[in-house]
Amino acid sequence: MTAVAETNEAGGDAARSARLRHLIVTVYGLYARRDGGWLSVATLIRLLADLGVDEPAVRSAISRLKRRGILEAGRHEGSAGYQLSAEALAILREGDARIFRRGRATLADGWLLAVFSVPETERHRRHVLRSELTRLGFGMVAPGVWIVPAHPGDATAETLRRLKLDSYADLFHADHLAFGDPAGKIRRWWDLDELERRYESFLRTHEPVLRRWEQAGPAGTQVESGTQVEAFADYVRVLTDWRRLPYLDPGLPAELLGGDWIGIRAAEEFFAVRSLLEEPARAYVQQVISG
Repeated sequence: MTAVAETNEAGGDAARSARLRHLIVTVYGLYARRDGGWLSVATLIRLLADLGVDEPAVRSAISRLKRRGILEAGRHEGSAGYQLSAEALAILREGDARIFRRGRATLADGWLLAVFSVPETERHRRHVLRSELTRLGFGMVAPGVWIVPAHPGDATAETLRRLKLDSYADLFHADHLAFGDPAGKIRRWWDLDELERRYESFLRTHEPVLRRWEQAGPAGTQVESGTQVEAFADYVRVLTDWRRLPYLDPGLPAELLGGDWIGIRAAEEFFAVRSLLEEPARAYVQQVISG
């Protein structure tokens, strides 16, 4: 085996491991929070088996999530299980508004500017701040000046407070007055080419799922357990792949992108899948949990 093959294999293993962790977080985010963020080990293994994951892989992924502070061990009524940490619950709450946000910003909403300065002696905090602003969809106008559309209900301030980064930054609501055309500048502030490639990959993978369920008829009327299992597996996979995209996508006004922009189409496809599969998937999980 060549060195390149070893590297590729290692990278593939890492990608599979990361995806499994993302699947588990999706399951917890969708189905555990009503019960305080806890699921029994037996339930989690059963649900992940429906996604094609075997028990040893699930247990290994749980251990990694526990080491990262996302899951915490706990027992309920004598059953062993894991619950989301307080930090993980806060992240998921913040994420809900973004992941399930239907509308895009408009030009009338204006822009949110983050202006920050971090002392050289705390450069690690500068890296954390930049990484978090990127995760929140900000683009860089200039060093220390970052921008994102001013969505109603934006959670940037709450996130920076939670991470204790608020002392380094100021947030401003702004309008673009001059000079130049914002539509011509957004590709300097954001890597929209890479974002478009990710949306294309999402559509290639999941458009067939939507077409299949549309041809089958309204999923909510199909109560056979086998159908519900399929709805659960498809919905978790689609949501797992979707939930990263709204963080990469700043939600730019459609006026700056054009009505045929692929991100708008991808969002329509995701929400169509959600409307078909959310309820039968939840019904199946409740059956598994209740036992």
